[in-house]
Amino acid sequence: MHSVAVPPSSVFRGNEPWSDEPEMESSSHSQQLMWLVAILEYLWADRDDFFIGANLTVYFSPEQVKHRDFRGPDFFVVRNTEQRERRSWAIWEEGGRYPDLIVELLSSSTAAVDRGLKKQLYQDRFRTPEYFWFSPDTAEFAGFRLGTGGVYTEIVPNTQGWRWSEVLELYLGVVGKRLRYFTAAGELVPTPAEAAAQARQQAEREQQRVERAQQRAEQERQRAEQEQQRAEQERQRANREQQRAEQERQRAEALAARLRALGYEP
Repeated sequence: MHSVAVPPSSVFRGNEPWSDEPEMESSSHSQQLMWLVAILEYLWADRDDFFIGANLTVYFSPEQVKHRDFRGPDFFVVRNTEQRERRSWAIWEEGGRYPDLIVELLSSSTAAVDRGLKKQLYQDRFRTPEYFWFSPDTAEFAGFRLGTGGVYTEIVPNTQGWRWSEVLELYLGVVGKRLRYFTAAGELVPTPAEAAAQARQQAEREQQRVERAQQRAEQERQRAEQEQQRAEQERQRANREQQRAEQERQRAEALAARLRALGYEP
């Protein structure tokens, strides 16, 4: 993961503000967050122009720091930025950039704030283009995009219940009780473990294909040898027949010669 929140004893360490977020509500929330981060990092492994924040505080004003009025999204993505380690996302250190996409993981203690206060903050202050929330407990899932007038409008799900993210150029959708990514073609984006398993299965299938091809080649070689042996046997039989025919011809000629010698015309 690019961003791991390390709760400090104070907000600032030197001149750098550190994240000050509480731990995740449950293991299911932690695992969901891990999947969102790990899968996207795996998918974008060949890129270095993005930052993923995981349970990381977004500092957007000195007053916010002074009053400890922190707002740390569970998961956020910033596109077209330097990919480096950060202890927090401080707006004044990032050229005024706010997250391009935020996902909050609902829980019984945060759901009301995530649906209300945070949604309003991300709309009016952050101007974050896309905001999603998801509950690992109930699988509640919603998504919003800034529309005309700078107001969040719901992202209409497709027939599968997935919602398209213009920021990620991916669908977000629920599988069981997990929020997952899907490609524009509708393919599930695998976790690194799933991708490794798929690669192993593909390698095994390829090995089996090679072994079958080798078996077919060996069978063809054996058949070719058998055909060659049969052809050689036929050639030898033909030679023997030719030899017998020549012997018969010679005997016939010898007999005819003896008959002529005796005054008979055969």
